[in-house]
Amino acid sequence: MTQEREIFSLSKSRFIQGLQCHKALYLHTHNPELADPVPPSREAAFQVGFEVGELAQGLFPGGVFIPYDPDNYDGQVARTKAEMEKGTEVLYEAAFSHDDVFVKTDILRLGRYGWELYEVKSSGSVKDYHVPDLAVQYYVLRGAGVAVSRVCLVHINNQYVRNGDLEPDKLFTIEDLTDTVVEMGDFVKAELAKMRETLKGEIPSTDIGPYCTDPFDCDFQGHCWRDIPEDSVFTLRDRGVDKFALYRNGIVRLKDVPLDTLNSRQRQQAEFFLGKKEFTDAEVLKSFLDRILYPLYFLDFETYMVTIPLYDGTSPYQQVPYQYSLHYLEHEGTVLGHYEFLAEPNVDPKKDVAANLCREIPDNACVLAFNAPFEIRVLRELAGTFPRYKAKLERIIDNTIDLAVPFRSRQVYHWEMNGSYSQKVVLPLLVPELSYANMEVADGMMAMDAYFTMCESKDPQEIAEIRSNLLKYCALDTLGMVRILERLQEIAKNGGSIKGKE
Repeated sequence: MTQEREIFSLSKSRFIQGLQCHKALYLHTHNPELADPVPPSREAAFQVGFEVGELAQGLFPGGVFIPYDPDNYDGQVARTKAEMEKGTEVLYEAAFSHDDVFVKTDILRLGRYGWELYEVKSSGSVKDYHVPDLAVQYYVLRGAGVAVSRVCLVHINNQYVRNGDLEPDKLFTIEDLTDTVVEMGDFVKAELAKMRETLKGEIPSTDIGPYCTDPFDCDFQGHCWRDIPEDSVFTLRDRGVDKFALYRNGIVRLKDVPLDTLNSRQRQQAEFFLGKKEFTDAEVLKSFLDRILYPLYFLDFETYMVTIPLYDGTSPYQQVPYQYSLHYLEHEGTVLGHYEFLAEPNVDPKKDVAANLCREIPDNACVLAFNAPFEIRVLRELAGTFPRYKAKLERIIDNTIDLAVPFRSRQVYHWEMNGSYSQKVVLPLLVPELSYANMEVADGMMAMDAYFTMCESKDPQEIAEIRSNLLKYCALDTLGMVRILERLQEIAKNGGSIKGKE
């Protein structure tokens, strides 16, 4: 492949990138060094996509796999052609090239009326951006002389419940998008021409916009957003004013925003930030605190969510609890107690979580969680899975109070919250001596990654270290709730600043 062909040829992924933003396509081609570092979450998504694609091959078993070779595109195309000519009826990762566009198809199957193209996605439904993905493949295959009779998207059936070995025919749903894809032929050809013109010229002047994160996070956000100040209109939370409309009208900083264009919550955020103000509705806060009784239990779950369910009784994308922390106070002024649980690697944790909680939380306990709908959802799924514990878990649900309410409803609000009510924001503000900074595990995503690393590790020392880090992180979540509650009680009783002393 010549240097010019390497630069101006396109692939399926680059076509999708170009549809989102021509500037991103240009930078990817001419200035790839400006790209942001690949986040671990994206690497994990690539791995999930690979595993899902491999499992979907079970829908049409016995096929021939065409390995990807970044240094030999022509060889992949030639091998694909050879397999088709000798009568191979199912191909995985078949390679084709037409109009200087290279694509690899997840599954290609010879049906009664011609070749059937199947694109595999790990999502639970058909997304708008899946259609051009299939359309560019259809364009290339047809141009390469392949008689394509059917174009389908294979996606996850999120209603599937595992029971024994995985069943690909039940785990996946096949959607026929042939008619929609065929109609896009002219669109694909026109867009390819536009992209090539872009690549031949100067860098596009495209400014930032919603397409920086929709449908995917762009690889060049760090470069394109480098001049956006920290106090920009994009810090405004919640739905309301069109932040990009403000930006396009030259309004970039919060101080320049006409306050009458904002809804009440965004206006409060802007006014409080600019005036360095805080607010406490003492009466409403006292009413909230009056609901909190002893014995008092502080609950936080850590969960993982996977596309391919690992254990019986679980579904794709289900939040499966593998860890919890449970601080408790039997009476006001008593010594703070603590229970904790972290599943052993590669063991279905659900039953142990349900059993332990039912044993540790008394029937009359008041349970506090931060953003409690999440904990309630986990408890409800456990109750539905284990009839033996259903009644007790439902009592726990009925007795659960959301500690985030005063912050979400802004009964307690400080300008440094900047519109957020996350515990990661609230805790260091109210209780500065407690912080997630410098922890080996500092958020839920890191915790999930650490748990799976522990499951894959064969090194006892590494496993022990990960367990320690996970336990410290989850314990801080519930200890943080204890201290936040103490600060709220102090504020309601004595007033004073929301922000704790350093």
